[in-house]
Amino acid sequence: MASIEERVVRAAEAQLREQGYVAPIDVLVGMGWLQPVHRDHWRQGRVPHLEGVVQAGSGKVSTAMAALRRWAREEGLQPSETAYVARTRDRRDLQFSASGEPDVELAYRTHWVSPALSEAKRARLQEKASRPPDLVIISPLGDWTCAGCGGTGDLLLMEDDAPLCLVCADLEHLTYLPAGDAMLTRRARKASRLSAVVVRFSRSRRRYERQGVLVEERALVEAEASCLADAEARVRRRDRDEERRRDADSQLTDRLAEEIRRVFPGCPPERAAAVAARASARGVGRSGRTATGQHLDSHAVELAVTASVRHEDTPYDELLMAGVPRDEARERVRAGVAAVLARWRTT
Repeated sequence: MASIEERVVRAAEAQLREQGYVAPIDVLVGMGWLQPVHRDHWRQGRVPHLEGVVQAGSGKVSTAMAALRRWAREEGLQPSETAYVARTRDRRDLQFSASGEPDVELAYRTHWVSPALSEAKRARLQEKASRPPDLVIISPLGDWTCAGCGGTGDLLLMEDDAPLCLVCADLEHLTYLPAGDAMLTRRARKASRLSAVVVRFSRSRRRYERQGVLVEERALVEAEASCLADAEARVRRRDRDEERRRDADSQLTDRLAEEIRRVFPGCPPERAAAVAARASARGVGRSGRTATGQHLDSHAVELAVTASVRHEDTPYDELLMAGVPRDEARERVRAGVAAVLARWRTT
């Protein structure tokens, strides 16, 4: 089992590759100690302090925080203090630790930024991280009662872990705009002096998912007129962007197939091309779409080829259909997969 320090480093390196900086909260999520839904409750002001929902003891959390600081300094990352405020009407400061000690709170608020980022990029990251978060309105799954007036409704705002209807939350004058048109949403929110994000909890995914936004009626009308005025130009731009994406996807597939043939010279060319096309497909979570896959990392290449061999050259899929547990099915075909990979590694 990996040590706490190893798990911290893995989670931190993934965050640094993805966004150019590392935040302690993101590391806790990456380690599996902080569930996203619990993080969201804390950001909504429904939890007194973050450590109350972290699924690890205070000693382990302290060890992880110390390991993160040590790793960040060894990597030459630059500390950047970031403000954290609640997604509540009063925008109060959020508390991380049970003790609330200033040094501990500062450690949680400190982001570690890559020195490779330009000054302008660092400034944008700092501005984005310090920006007050969106007000979050919940579309409830079941019945509920407003803590203010005793009524109910289709939407609610959680404040101090108590639900408020939009009237009691002073948000009843806002208009609901469903998700689906990103440009309209962006322009309406920019034009609206007050806005809120509407979310609904997904039981299957165990997380809150965005449903739309609440904006001022005036802002929505203005945004709709703006979108109609330049609709044709945006269609042409989308077509150009789509063509560029297709070209980039084709280049990635070709590069990935070439790397597969280099690592596995015995792999038939048509098979290498099929594996590369499948691994680099958009929107399906393939290994080729990850950051490591797009940089042709040898581990990502091996994962893609191994998966193909498992499904195409062994009875793995038949075992799954017969009800064999996934881990047991993988163990049964492990020798067969290894034999094919060993054969492909030679010319």
